Amino acid sequence: MASSTSLQVAGLASNFDWKSFTDQIMALEHAPADRLAAEQATNTQKSNMFEILGNKLGSLQKAVLALKADGVFGKRSASSTTSSSTWSPSVAASTAPGSYKIAVSQLATSAKHTGASDVGAALNPSADDVSGLTLATLPIGSPVTAGTFTVNGQKVTVALTDSLSSVFSAISTATGGDVTASYDHTTDKITFESATGNVTLGAANDTSNILRALKLANNGTDTVTSSAKLGSVKTTATLANANLGTAFTATGASSFKINGVSIAYDVTTDTVTSVLKRITDSTAGVTATYDAANDRFALTNTGTGDLGISASDDAGGLLASLGLTSGATFTRGKNAEFTVDGGPTLWSASNTLDSASHGITGLSVKVDSETTQTIQVAVDSDSMQSKIQTFIDKFNDVQDYLDTSTKVTSDGKGKVTAALLSSNREIQAWSRSLRSLAFGTIAGSGSVKRMEDLGIDFTTGTSKLEIKDASKLTAVLTGSSADVESFFHTDSTGFAAKLDTFVTSITAQNEESQKNITKTNASLDDQIAAIERRLAQQRAVMESAFINMETAQSKLKTQQSAISSLSSSSSSSG
Repeated sequence: MASSTSLQVAGLASNFDWKSFTDQIMALEHAPADRLAAEQATNTQKSNMFEILGNKLGSLQKAVLALKADGVFGKRSASSTTSSSTWSPSVAASTAPGSYKIAVSQLATSAKHTGASDVGAALNPSADDVSGLTLATLPIGSPVTAGTFTVNGQKVTVALTDSLSSVFSAISTATGGDVTASYDHTTDKITFESATGNVTLGAANDTSNILRALKLANNGTDTVTSSAKLGSVKTTATLANANLGTAFTATGASSFKINGVSIAYDVTTDTVTSVLKRITDSTAGVTATYDAANDRFALTNTGTGDLGISASDDAGGLLASLGLTSGATFTRGKNAEFTVDGGPTLWSASNTLDSASHGITGLSVKVDSETTQTIQVAVDSDSMQSKIQTFIDKFNDVQDYLDTSTKVTSDGKGKVTAALLSSNREIQAWSRSLRSLAFGTIAGSGSVKRMEDLGIDFTTGTSKLEIKDASKLTAVLTGSSADVESFFHTDSTGFAAKLDTFVTSITAQNEESQKNITKTNASLDDQIAAIERRLAQQRAVMESAFINMETAQSKLKTQQSAISSLSSSSSSSG
């Protein structure tokens, strides 16, 4: 007898392919679900089309809003008629078109407060002895580098650990005593002197910068002396150890004022560099710098013009030590001086000549040369036309899509092809409404009341716009930009406002259509799932019945076989 598992093979006992039969029945029963799935697929296609349409409507609305933005149709362009001009003019919508001849006779400069020179202490303020000073720790403007240098043709080798006095001895040794070097603490300078002739310093293959660092250069005589005082400020050391020539009384935290702004410092933690940065970063409006070549500090106004700079110590006297009080000099800044169209001389604190200085509304010219140039201000028709063309392009894109999505065509032989949204009367109405709005009349007192007044019309036989008369558009934009602005920009009644309202409305309807499709497809999902469950149950019942049939037939065949065997056995024995 066949096992229960083997009887699940169709036709094993009955010779009937009941599984194929069941599949055919299920396929017929599945037809309603297939129709629902096909409906879902169509809905999904429609939803995708609505999404694409929504994106195109969004682009159209963005172009419409650009037409009603402030100042679009009042745009002006400004340029210098001088070729290769480096002036930078700019204008506002309120600037009257025309030519403006500007003659700059003086550029604005910044005021500068320059401190006293040589504020650093001498290498040795009290004596000529420099045996305690190593090259690595010399308080000079340029750090010394190790290597070799040449004196009267003889090489001298130095290391950063050498003292200055040992370098003097090395020079004497190298030159056989001919050249002697010495330091004078009263002048803070070093002198090389030859007993036999001129002192000649340096060679092309020197590797140490010591001669330049000590400010020594050939002069064609037997004596060479440092060109300036050697000691200078150590900008990276703390203020207490910065080698300042004038002592200050502050021992910890203190402050001073620049242009009335208090600058705090601590002599034990702040460096000269950090204090200069703090001044520059403050609201004092100056840049603080250190001139290593002249060993002096300076304050320069960040802005230009004839403006003062004040520096005062609150306590501690650090500014005095930096040479920024007694002994400092002040260089006044200059105001820019110019004329417009040959008028009286005008002035500006900065090199940006704006309406406050010349009185021309909205015009600003950044100048950088003492020359005469003519600034041409014109209506920026190119910018206006560009925004109108962008609107036309986006409008036509929407109309193209609406036409394609709702089109019904015939091949002339009875075959009709309908686009997926051809039955959607609402969308067809949108196309007609857009066309009507695009060519409607806008109420107003200006000369521009219709698109036609701008040289814009529909392409023959289509719902698409085009610029049919470019010269007319340019003329209107140039000569009647205020009327164009009124046509597009008037609140609620202007062209852009009306179109914006309509596009907002149909965009909402388009989104609602997508939502409805989503709901419909969700309902279809439920219906398909219910059919699938019912068919699964029906298949199980049918398969169970056929298996039972196979089982019964298998038993019957077994009984028939047994009876046949018994009958054969009886016949043989008889």
